[in-house]
Amino acid sequence: MIDLHCHILPGLDDGPVDMGVALAMARMALADGITTVACTPHVMRGVYNNDGKSISAAIARLAATLAEAAIPLSLATGADVHLSPNLVPELREGRVPTVAGSRYFLLEPPHDVVPPRFHEFIFGLLAAGYVPILTHPERLAWIESRYELITHLAATGVLMQLTAGSLTGRFGRRAQYWSTRMLDEEMADLLASDAHDTIKRPPILSRARDKVADRLGDDAAIRLVMTNPQSVLKNVAVSRVGSPASERAAHGAG
Repeated sequence: MIDLHCHILPGLDDGPVDMGVALAMARMALADGITTVACTPHVMRGVYNNDGKSISAAIARLAATLAEAAIPLSLATGADVHLSPNLVPELREGRVPTVAGSRYFLLEPPHDVVPPRFHEFIFGLLAAGYVPILTHPERLAWIESRYELITHLAATGVLMQLTAGSLTGRFGRRAQYWSTRMLDEEMADLLASDAHDTIKRPPILSRARDKVADRLGDDAAIRLVMTNPQSVLKNVAVSRVGSPASERAAHGAG
């Protein structure tokens, strides 16, 4: 499996506090069947001032430590990106990294309120050639009142990434309901751990993958944890869960 949302780099955000925890997370991910993780620390100006250069350096340090420890986990670049008025130029200049240098990147909107003119902001990103991956929409406080906005964004080419723990109930019944509903309505494109540690937010995908398989079949589960994540890494089109042969939208065409 491929996990495109994992806070595994130590000391950069609210993820692992040191390299020891990062190594424990890597071992846990491998034991769960995860072979590749995108290292996605928060990029949030004034709080987590990470950038492409610092993230790449941290990935190099972790990769070297994994090699010394004989832990064969592959790493990819990335970031959990918060809204910024200068996001397009920051992406173009590499100050904000995309996933593995592709046109795809993780976008985390404010949890409690819908940003003003959010759909216009998203359109600007798509027009610039970037494809946002909206992280954990099922956990947003405003999903009930603005679910039509989520469906609109999905229809325009934004990818939707569910958190594995939402499907398994780790984040409560509300997140479980919305993640299941998005699955049933074929609005989920990716399943990721959004891991931060080994206890409260572990790098585990298999349990949620199995739930998807039980509900929608093995093909849908494989698409969420392997086929679609691999398409992101390769910078090619991502298909909808319910339609293996169909491409998501013109914005995702390879």
